[in-house]
Amino acid sequence: MDRSKLRETWRAEEARAQIRGWDFSPIRGRFEEEHDLPWSYEEIVREHLRPDAMLLDYDTGGGEFLLSLCHPFDRTAATEGYPPNARLCGERLVPLGIDFKPCADPAAVPWQDGTFDIVLNRHGSFCTPELFRLLKKGGLFITEQVGGDNDRDLVERVLPGTEKPFPHMNLAKQRAVFEEAGFRILRAEEVYRPIFFYDVGAFVWFAKIIQWEFPGFSVDRCFGALLAMQEEIERNGEIRGTIHRYLIVAEKRGLQQPAKLRTAVPTDV
Repeated sequence: MDRSKLRETWRAEEARAQIRGWDFSPIRGRFEEEHDLPWSYEEIVREHLRPDAMLLDYDTGGGEFLLSLCHPFDRTAATEGYPPNARLCGERLVPLGIDFKPCADPAAVPWQDGTFDIVLNRHGSFCTPELFRLLKKGGLFITEQVGGDNDRDLVERVLPGTEKPFPHMNLAKQRAVFEEAGFRILRAEEVYRPIFFYDVGAFVWFAKIIQWEFPGFSVDRCFGALLAMQEEIERNGEIRGTIHRYLIVAEKRGLQQPAKLRTAVPTDV
């Protein structure tokens, strides 16, 4: 395929790059990630989730993972801050009886102190003092997070010199944040694993969606780098990058937060 046709094809992918909830089905089969994580987030959640638990999923996306748990709806709550996804949650979750509330500020979550037995957060923002407030004594926060080094090799290929958007997001720093906030760490793991793209158009769609990692990405701006990726696809059948993930299961130890954090401005969001 000549360059003009490649540009036209990739521009079409760029124009189609929209997402509803957290649905990557438009590039299903054209990329692969998280297939070899050493943990299953769903299995860990199910291990701790009792039928009578009060459950909150903060930054639920479109509620896809939350609904897969089949937890009793009258004991389930959720938030989402991204307006299109919040509207989707209103359509999808509220009619089921799930207590959904739009919320874009992880330091001001609209429920009373000690409401929840478990708070979930997968790839979303959080604020440890607010988590402490929301959880009952002995309650759990279970999170899988995208680390600050995520996709950095791919970012450097198309947008060299781009600053990391979340450099504080790694297990060592976040573990310390939780312990200082009055949590006991029950489980903590961190991994780097490969991500594969099997055509450049799939990468274009992905980079356009993940704008916080690829700020200012466009086919025209990055066309030379995309051509180099195309050559790599033709040689090797894939483009390979690196994802960064970490997992924390943290238990609220007591009722009173450490004094120095009670009025502190959260820095871990």
